[in-house]
Amino acid sequence: MPSSLLVIINTPARATHSLLAREALREAARAMQLPLRIETLLESGAQDPLAPEELAAAPLVLCVGEAPAQRLAGKAAHVATLAAVLADAAGVLRQCLQQAGAGSPAGSPGLMAARADVTEATGAGGPKEAERPGAENWQALKVVAVTSCPTGIAHTFMAEEGLKAAAAALGCQMKVETQGSVGAQNTLSPDDIAAADLVIIAADTQVDASRFAGKRLFASGTKAAIKNGQGLIRQALAEAQPHGAAPSAPKEAAPAAKKERTGAYKHLMTGVSFMLPFVVTGGLLIALGFALGGIYVYDDAHQGTLGWTLFSIGKSATFALMIPVLSGYIAYSVADRPGITPGMAGGMIANSIGAGFLGGLASGFIAGYAVKWLNEKIRLGRNLDGLKPVLILPLLGTLITGLLMYYVIGQPVAALLAALTQWLKGLQGSSALLLGLLLGGMMAIDMGGPINKAAYTFGTGLIASEVYSPMAAVMAAGMTPPLAIALAAWLFKSRFSAEERDGAKAAAVMGLAFITEGAIPFAAKDPLRVIPALAAGSALTGAVSMLAGCELRVPHGGAFVLPIPNAVTHLGLYLAAIAAGTVLSAVLLGALKKPAQTA
Repeated sequence: MPSSLLVIINTPARATHSLLAREALREAARAMQLPLRIETLLESGAQDPLAPEELAAAPLVLCVGEAPAQRLAGKAAHVATLAAVLADAAGVLRQCLQQAGAGSPAGSPGLMAARADVTEATGAGGPKEAERPGAENWQALKVVAVTSCPTGIAHTFMAEEGLKAAAAALGCQMKVETQGSVGAQNTLSPDDIAAADLVIIAADTQVDASRFAGKRLFASGTKAAIKNGQGLIRQALAEAQPHGAAPSAPKEAAPAAKKERTGAYKHLMTGVSFMLPFVVTGGLLIALGFALGGIYVYDDAHQGTLGWTLFSIGKSATFALMIPVLSGYIAYSVADRPGITPGMAGGMIANSIGAGFLGGLASGFIAGYAVKWLNEKIRLGRNLDGLKPVLILPLLGTLITGLLMYYVIGQPVAALLAALTQWLKGLQGSSALLLGLLLGGMMAIDMGGPINKAAYTFGTGLIASEVYSPMAAVMAAGMTPPLAIALAAWLFKSRFSAEERDGAKAAAVMGLAFITEGAIPFAAKDPLRVIPALAAGSALTGAVSMLAGCELRVPHGGAFVLPIPNAVTHLGLYLAAIAAGTVLSAVLLGALKKPAQTA
């Protein structure tokens, strides 16, 4: 029998995360005094491959990602996701050991001893029968799910992985539709939905649930699917309600209040996610127009030229839709489709009266909650209810939103935005320094969480008001954490394990692409030392960028949009700001982190 737990990491398309997961498992196993053998499958080939004899003798194999069915030949496997390993490697190992003990009492002495330690620590003899993955009562369950996040990149697919792995471990059937940045993939068909016993929506944005009418549905954020997919499926099975029906019982009031508090953030992120393509496209077209026609390409003297045309498409068409789209989809998130027309109309009014993105935010929430209230209060009977979503709700919602924007909300918000715009454009010295410090620090505190998104939304929204310096500070500060990790791993090798140093190389690429989440695995291992170091560097980067007066017209893309002429002003100083923050964070990491333990 093998004396080590065998692990296969089979996610070759995600090399960086694979290497980080390998290191996380090794660190957790070292703390648990558990012998481990890990094979990592990458696109370049297998690292530390497991021999067929080892696999044949193993009572259980831990598979991260997809289990290689042919190699395992029916052998018991515990399947986990990359996200689960990166979030709690020790927890994954404990679950695996419990499964090994429950299913293989004659397993190797090393594994049984490790399981005994886990059992003693948790005070349990193993998982309860109803909780054991693969229990017979799960096999007939058919589940469909939808995952989505504001940017449609990382968390959408991490949640998909979490749910699929959890379903495989429980033994139930699952199909997951991802609504990502490139649209819906693996789309659920009407037959899929009709056959489903349970629907799970794991999303941080609004997802249209109308096609699930009458099905038992449970909604959560992506975090639940990423961290504990099995727990989410169990909770959904216990608490799901038929879509369109009232909850069966007025449960705890406190959780309901919490959902209401987090609802506004989710509605805002839905609006931002739909607005982003307009901001990016418009910014690039304007930058290209400047590149072809010079800084005065918008003058009548250039009318009809290619540069003038590209500038006009970017500013007068694409940018002009930013605020209506933001407002419309905030309202859609609150009130579903009937909210889109009042929300977009309110956004157009905000544009016309100079209320900008602040007016768009206000009109979106006014329209959404007004339509939601009207929908709840207006009762026309079954024969006339069909008029509500296409006539009554859009009409009354637009009237309420429009009148409030013109006569009550619009002008004060426009005055506030004008004052904010003038203040931001006139920032110099200590004022610019403080704003840059604040925005930069916010980008690194939670690296993709609500604080990070608040800073990003602030910078993006101001682009519509032709205020570009906060966006420059935000993107530069968001690039700094992964770059600092990579630099620190190169300068202070003793502070990082060999696997961490390999992972840091890929983190550098993520930093260049403005994917701040590339630093999360390193911060998660040692948050009290890593997060302050990264926040200090990002704050410095934001401050230098603001002091230098750098402006950025494109809200995403990282270093890959910097070569575009006029996409960023004061390019040399902008690069210096990124370099300064990167170096500061790297030096602080070297000073604060403890030497890495050697195997």
